[in-house]
Amino acid sequence: MSERDNRRATVPDPWPDPWAAPPRVHEPAFKLAWPTGVVVAVLILIFIAQLLTGGADVTGNQFGFAPVSLTQGGWWTVFTAMFVHGSWAHVLVNSVFCIAFGQPVARRFGLSPLGGAIFLLFFVLCGLAGNLGYALIHPNGYQPVVGASGAIAGLYAGASRLMRNGTGVAPLVSPPVVVMGAAWITINLVIGLLHVDAGFGTGGAPVAWEAHIAGYLAGLLLIGLFVRAAPGPGFRR
Repeated sequence: MSERDNRRATVPDPWPDPWAAPPRVHEPAFKLAWPTGVVVAVLILIFIAQLLTGGADVTGNQFGFAPVSLTQGGWWTVFTAMFVHGSWAHVLVNSVFCIAFGQPVARRFGLSPLGGAIFLLFFVLCGLAGNLGYALIHPNGYQPVVGASGAIAGLYAGASRLMRNGTGVAPLVSPPVVVMGAAWITINLVIGLLHVDAGFGTGGAPVAWEAHIAGYLAGLLLIGLFVRAAPGPGFRR
């Protein structure tokens, strides 16, 4: 090989293999994305406010979502319910899962103010879908539902479609999405069939598994639209 050919061989190919997997985006393992941190802080601060203004039971009944409220003047509780919780254990468990599933979603949306606003909107819409899904199954239900589980289920679904290299969104039939979705739906159907109660100091109230599945489906379908609208990918280094 001539010197000229050798120099040419060492120049990187400007046209990489289109079939090759895109490079993995490096993300810090323990750095909390600020949109996720804001949501967790809001959940905890609101629960502290619950304790200071009548207790979790009283505020849960006032701001929790009962499906019958949609036709009885309390429609706004479909929103407030996702920010109130039944006990410290309840809000802390939801906070842990929010961090676990919210990190990849927040970073993909981007950590600019616009990316944070889009993350919050995604969280709220999944929570609303979860509560409305519960109301669809129990249209005359009077038991109030509280907690951010429906919204967090949406984050779980969104994260399942972001578990790939590069910046794309995985197809609905990709292995990670199918496996994680099957596990989530199966666990919640078993909870429903066995009538598992929520625990967490909620007086034996059942787990709102219907809200978990509805929030999950919302996140699964919305994540692609939100990724396209967000300024990400990437994170502030």
